[in-house]
Amino acid sequence: MSREARDHLAVLAAERGLTLGQLVQQLAEREPTKAQIAERLRADRDAARQNMGSDMSDDEFDQAPDVLGNIYKIAAEKVRAARGSAA
Repeated sequence: MSREARDHLAVLAAERGLTLGQLVQQLAEREPTKAQIAERLRADRDAARQNMGSDMSDDEFDQAPDVLGNIYKIAAEKVRAARGSAA
């Protein structure tokens, strides 16, 4: 690790009242590994299958529309439109 990166992390830790080790631990806990992401995805799909009574395959899940992403897009468009009409 570069000295600059270490010093930057040390400042962040001090600002938050943490040791450098505690800060690094918090940062590591926020970033899941690929294996953890895959396990969460598997568990989420299993829960969806059970709660919806669905037998969708993983391929079908992968091809399904991004509903949440579409909701965000619609909301962003509405905010932009509201700002445009308020100007």
